[in-house]
Amino acid sequence: MTWAATLDYGRKTKNEDIRPGPLRPANIIRNKFPTYKNGSNGIVIKLADGPEVPPLKEVVAKETEELLDRRQRFSVRELAMKFEKGLNTATLLSKEVKWRQVALLERDILLKNLKSVLESLRGQVTGKTKDEIEESISMVEILAVQLSKREAELIQQKTEVTELAKSLKLASEDAKRIVEEERVNANTEVESARSAVQRVQEALQEHEKMSKKTGKQDMEELKKEVRVARRIKMLHCPSKAMDLENEIKTLRKTFTEKSVDCVNLLKELELHKRLKGNEIPVFDLEGLQCLGSMLHIVCQNGTPMDFSNISVQWFRIHPKESNKEIISGATRPAYAPEPHDVGRYMQAEINFGGETAIAKTAGLVDPADAGLVDYVETLVRKPETEFNVVVLQLNGIDQPKEAVHVLNVGRLRMRLSKGKTVVAKEFYSSSMQLCGVRGGGEAASQAMFWRPRSDLSFSVAFETARERNTAIMLARRFAIDCNIILAGPGDKTPW
Repeated sequence: MTWAATLDYGRKTKNEDIRPGPLRPANIIRNKFPTYKNGSNGIVIKLADGPEVPPLKEVVAKETEELLDRRQRFSVRELAMKFEKGLNTATLLSKEVKWRQVALLERDILLKNLKSVLESLRGQVTGKTKDEIEESISMVEILAVQLSKREAELIQQKTEVTELAKSLKLASEDAKRIVEEERVNANTEVESARSAVQRVQEALQEHEKMSKKTGKQDMEELKKEVRVARRIKMLHCPSKAMDLENEIKTLRKTFTEKSVDCVNLLKELELHKRLKGNEIPVFDLEGLQCLGSMLHIVCQNGTPMDFSNISVQWFRIHPKESNKEIISGATRPAYAPEPHDVGRYMQAEINFGGETAIAKTAGLVDPADAGLVDYVETLVRKPETEFNVVVLQLNGIDQPKEAVHVLNVGRLRMRLSKGKTVVAKEFYSSSMQLCGVRGGGEAASQAMFWRPRSDLSFSVAFETARERNTAIMLARRFAIDCNIILAGPGDKTPW
């Protein structure tokens, strides 16, 4: 600790004895310079040391490091605010450097005054007091040298702080400019999305108006044409029946095209609604939403997907009750609707990377063939109906597809035979299961799963999807007459 004393130099005369003063050696090895002030009557007083202030360079380096570390975690607006805060901090540091520089100048003046007083005093004293004064003069000179070094360091720090303040000011201006650009782009995208949604809604409303006007008329005309075709065919007029069949095919093709257009409009409207709510779907269902077609899960951006590491589960949803019923065994990216799915929504849940995406049909599954129900009612009057099939699997094992079998659907039982050999024959029972094939594949719309009993199951393929749906509906109708409900594995809702 440094000992300081007050000397009254103004009242000394040449005749007075000069007594040795209470000066003591000062400790010049310090972390900072002592602070002095001029008192009254030329008295030099040492002030108490204040709290230690960290070096300016360390403060600036710490602030810069924190800004660089957090740059990735803030948005553009927050980054601009941080740049402004850093600019203010740099300004304050620059002011602090100025204040310290002023303090150093004041200390320089004090040291010069102290040195001049000690030199004037040195000529008036002798002995031990003179040695102490000379030692004090040397300490003052050392303090002056250290003060000049500290002043050089402060000048360098002032230069660095000025450069940092300039760079932070430029960065703040760039951040503000980026914020404005992002705001303008966001407003433009929102306006474009709103206009697109409005266009789609207008197109959908216009399409609904047109469909309401022409839909009923087309359906009535189609029914009339079908009745005339059946009557002519029953009267054995092949030529006229063929012409009517061709015309019916043309009408069906036109109806299919209109259905596809309607489904596409519904999908586009649903897409824009989800885009407005920040719920962009990842997958979609591709294919006609009717019997005899295949529904495929596709990626919405058109890129091919590898479903080997993705789990899929299909559901059917009732339109009124909104009950979601799981379709057991339907775990492939493709699914062929069966008669059980008519009048319901189809939904697929795709689980990938710990997240679940949902793809749902825009409308209800349509029977597509308007005369299918009437055709089944006609076959109900017969005691049994035969269908040519090919056995694809027996108890889950693939079979050669060369031999053609005959599937007989009767009032009380079903029979599968090959020539005169009966492969399977079973009466309708609660243990029997019947549904469309749910394992996917290109021919799934023409394939049927039949389990006569618990230890025997078949997967058979029909010539057309119409025959497959007819066989399923006919067998279920005969089973209902026997108080039996035929459904697939895990199905709970009666047909």
